[in-house]
Amino acid sequence: MADPVAKRRHMKARHGSAGKESETKESRRDGTRRDRSLDPTPSIQIQPFTDHRFSLTQCGARAGSPKLLSYFSAAPCRCSLECMTHENLVAKAVIWLRRYGCGVVLSEQSCASGETPDAIGWKRGCHSVIVECKVSRADFFIDQEKPFRREPEKGMGCERFYLTPTGLLAPEELPAGWGLLELRGRSVEPVCASSKKLRSSAGFRHEMNLILASLRRVEVRIEPQSITDFLKWKNRMAEYNRGSLPEGMVPSQEEANCFLAAEAVDGD
Repeated sequence: MADPVAKRRHMKARHGSAGKESETKESRRDGTRRDRSLDPTPSIQIQPFTDHRFSLTQCGARAGSPKLLSYFSAAPCRCSLECMTHENLVAKAVIWLRRYGCGVVLSEQSCASGETPDAIGWKRGCHSVIVECKVSRADFFIDQEKPFRREPEKGMGCERFYLTPTGLLAPEELPAGWGLLELRGRSVEPVCASSKKLRSSAGFRHEMNLILASLRRVEVRIEPQSITDFLKWKNRMAEYNRGSLPEGMVPSQEEANCFLAAEAVDGD
């Protein structure tokens, strides 16, 4: 038989906890005292996000909240010139020249005339294309004061383009014969075409000077090896491999090179 004293204690503890729970429920209904120790989900006050100094990427990285991301995505996207750098535009210009059909592309290399095109590429027939990148109107107007801009016959490039953020320049502001490219989102879009006959014999000589100066810089960097030795490394590889190249390696005479095609010696 159970101990009557223990039984009374058990009943007393049971009725006491039930009374506390009912008291807590009553106090919630009345809006009076609330026992937070019995509430498994304490209230959290969410403050509205009103600080617009942070970018979408920063906020998304910090919070990872879909609601926060959708909040910013709903706002109009503004591509400010502050986030556009000259380096970014030059990289875009190099990619565009490759897609434009230039087999060789150089960026920010100088020649004896002092001209340093942001990007220059060559197609077949020694047809050259230069792209000058400008992130501000002030930079554009300063460029117009350079000697090879005042005397365009001394400049390089059969075709010449300016690459800018959207809306920075109007086509009528360009020098005669120049084309305009704009960076819209992630792609470079043509606004107006360039003339294809802007280069003179003086400009051609300056281009040759730029190429030779660039080759000399390569030679200095790979010394004591020469450029010829560097270009013939596949021949040495074949010698080491008993007369044949390793699997997957294309022989030099089979490499794609548009400048060795028959029509590549034609004029502009």
